[in-house]
Amino acid sequence: MGFVKEKFKIENEKLLNFLTKTFDLNEREAKKMVNRGRVGLNGERLKYYNQNYSGVLDIIYFKPEPLGIKPIFEIEQFAIFDKPSGVAIHPKGFTHSQTLLDDVRFLYGKDANLAHRLDKETSGLVIASKNKWSEKIIKKMFEDKEIQKYYLALVEGKITHQLTINKPIIANKNLDIKMKVLIDKEGKNSKTIITPIKTIGDNTLVVAKPLTGRQHQIRVHLYSIGHRIVGDPLYGVESEIADKYLKGELNPEERIKFTGASRLMLHAHRINFSYNNRIYDIYSHQTFNSL
Repeated sequence: MGFVKEKFKIENEKLLNFLTKTFDLNEREAKKMVNRGRVGLNGERLKYYNQNYSGVLDIIYFKPEPLGIKPIFEIEQFAIFDKPSGVAIHPKGFTHSQTLLDDVRFLYGKDANLAHRLDKETSGLVIASKNKWSEKIIKKMFEDKEIQKYYLALVEGKITHQLTINKPIIANKNLDIKMKVLIDKEGKNSKTIITPIKTIGDNTLVVAKPLTGRQHQIRVHLYSIGHRIVGDPLYGVESEIADKYLKGELNPEERIKFTGASRLMLHAHRINFSYNNRIYDIYSHQTFNSL
């Protein structure tokens, strides 16, 4: 469900006390709710958490409604989920859509979180931290490039040997171009290793190993060398098609016709790292044929 807006009755009580008690928050978390404009009274946003209020509050808060996605592996500090394509990691803004975060918070509580990003259309492995302490550690491991991720991708054309794509990426600010990121010399350093596995008709199944973690890195890198990922509705298609996709107007038949598949054929199938002196090498339970 993500974020919901619900009414709560308060009677001459300090707002900070009410929020910490009602939502099981510490004072810092309760203050953040107020500062982010998620608490209102009589149609007006409240700003003073140390003031007493009476009446009916309108409060926006995260209320998990799980999709039923279970972890494929877990220990005390973290869990690994095998996310389906079409499921977002986090809600976008204060939306009511269900995301993987719903399942994570439902299973492990309000301090659990996703430790990294995965595009909504990309399926595969995602690490969820179960508490603030492990979240900080795992995010630092990603920053220090101590976690290796491997993706399967079905790409257009034939790739016959391993290659390294080393091209800088920058966020796209040109609204006429629907791609979210672009190859640009002013962008951030970005590197991806591509290893072919086998040819499938006119396409090639490859393993993509990103050595940096830029948004849409694998997608834009492969497109930049003439090997668009099959099913990609943003990179390598006409602007009209990308625009229809972004507006939610591209129907399934058009998606297959113009992109080659009903979904983005990109899957995070393996993740490798060391945590507390133990090595974890986890593979997805999904197979490429089932994507």
